[in-house]
Amino acid sequence: MTAETTPHSTPATPHTFQVDLRGLVDLLSHHLYSSPRVYLRELLQNAVDAITARRAVEPDAPARVRLYAEEGRLRVEDSGIGLTESDVHSLLATIGRSSKRDGDLESARAEFLGQFGIGLLACFVVAAEIRVVSRSARAQGAPPVEWAARDDGSYTVRTLPDSAREEPGTTVYLTARPGSGEWLTEDRVLALARDFGSLLPYDVRVGEEAVTGLPAPWDRSYPSPAARRVALAGHCHELFGFTPLDSIELELPLAGVRGVAYVLPSAVSPAQRAGHRVHLKGMLLTDRADELLPDWAFFVRCVLDTDSLRPTASRESLYADEALAGVRDALGGRIRDWLTGLAAGDPERLARFLSVHHLGVKSLARHDGDMLRTMLPWLPFETTDGRLSLEEFAQRHPVVHFTRTVEEYRQVAPIASAQGIGVVNGGYTYDSELVEALPSVRPGTAVAELDADTVTAHLDMVDPAQELALASFLSVARATLDPLGCDVSLRSFHPLTVPALHLDDRAARHEQARAEAEEEADDLWAGILGSLRGSAPRARLVLNHLSPLIRRISTLDDPELTGTAVESLYGQALLMAQRPLRPADSALLNRAFVGLLEWATHGETDPKGGGR
Repeated sequence: MTAETTPHSTPATPHTFQVDLRGLVDLLSHHLYSSPRVYLRELLQNAVDAITARRAVEPDAPARVRLYAEEGRLRVEDSGIGLTESDVHSLLATIGRSSKRDGDLESARAEFLGQFGIGLLACFVVAAEIRVVSRSARAQGAPPVEWAARDDGSYTVRTLPDSAREEPGTTVYLTARPGSGEWLTEDRVLALARDFGSLLPYDVRVGEEAVTGLPAPWDRSYPSPAARRVALAGHCHELFGFTPLDSIELELPLAGVRGVAYVLPSAVSPAQRAGHRVHLKGMLLTDRADELLPDWAFFVRCVLDTDSLRPTASRESLYADEALAGVRDALGGRIRDWLTGLAAGDPERLARFLSVHHLGVKSLARHDGDMLRTMLPWLPFETTDGRLSLEEFAQRHPVVHFTRTVEEYRQVAPIASAQGIGVVNGGYTYDSELVEALPSVRPGTAVAELDADTVTAHLDMVDPAQELALASFLSVARATLDPLGCDVSLRSFHPLTVPALHLDDRAARHEQARAEAEEEADDLWAGILGSLRGSAPRARLVLNHLSPLIRRISTLDDPELTGTAVESLYGQALLMAQRPLRPADSALLNRAFVGLLEWATHGETDPKGGGR
């Protein structure tokens, strides 16, 4: 007994799906295709496929596509294989069928652009009526046939006299839908045809205007390398709107890929959409191929032609499969080879490139030890010795210290430089990762993260007797800043123009944030946060004993004025480090500023009304 029948059932009756053409057109225009402009690509694609099919059986057959537009109408003529009446019924009136599946053409299927049989239906996105007049090159003596369809789903098929079309091929007539006439104007058709079909292998024209321009710019011969660079730069400007810093040849014969990558003349965000242009057998597939290159190669824009990568059903993007992944890796390798070649033979061009796009190369070098090793003498980093490569910086310092944030670097850079500590600002994208990877490509290099204790250890201790003499001043300073979670210490360091240095690290900032959250939480969360209290050292304000300003403040005999001065030193140290200010810090700065103004403008009267 089968699943189809039971002892008391009747045999199942087959039925045919009924397709609502209006609904299908809405699906195409609002969900499958991104824009009505794809209608012209489908027309060109059908024409080119028809010519390819005819040349499979007649190698010397003509290869012409002509488009004529006027007053809301478009006529597209091709010299392709054509259709018989039987073909029209089976292909144009059956949704999902493709002529490329027919037996004697199967061997040539790899040469076709279309793979999904949607064909002329896409034209209903802009057309109310479609009429096709075709004569077959395969069926000798068969009369021309006409297929006429409307967007309400109705169609007619009839044969025509021989005079309707004497030569094999197909003519498609479109009549615009209300509100879509602009898509069938001659200027719009010419622009779309050039955008989609500039690399097609056949003679395509809109009226008398040529559309195709083979060979492609990267396949042409030029009198010199300089002339080639100039020509490609002009092509880039015409295509993408910018003049490139350089061009990179992209050729993968085994993958059927040929093209060029243009290096952007200005820096861009790694998150910016790439906008690579990919042609499939000459027809533009997409101008937004974001998955074509590795993420680190965001500094180039590519244009290429391929005959191996698979398009999605809408033929507006690439299918994410193993072939695309392999091509992506191989194209990344070409760009990597270009960078290596510049490092070996043209350091001036490399320096110009890195001055703009060092971020992309750093992104690559994070995961590529060979690239990091190659680029060590060239990649720029912000350091206490100026803007240097890691190679040069490591030669100057036995230990390469680095900070993980820009704020930490700004805290310590002036002091570290004066004390002879070499520090790299690792707060920029990828920089701390590259510094940490330095020993793997430069054996023997010592790398250490710089923290507050390391900086303090390099500052000179103050004579105990001198520090004891300032005990009352330090006591007031510590009492003033204790509510802010900040300790106070006294050291001697250069430069003298820095009266105070604010130091903390991530552990100290974490503890500070926990304490603030505990103060604002309810009893339950306060208890939980209290249990997380850490033993990490707090932030500290290091006062410079060599600073004349510190020495003057330490002699003040008014504790309140001393406290106001210490608050001012604390606020100024925070501003020097360019740290984000907490509400408590902002309130302190405002209080200290007003207090000093009152003290300065009240003559012999202090801010509280007493003597100065």
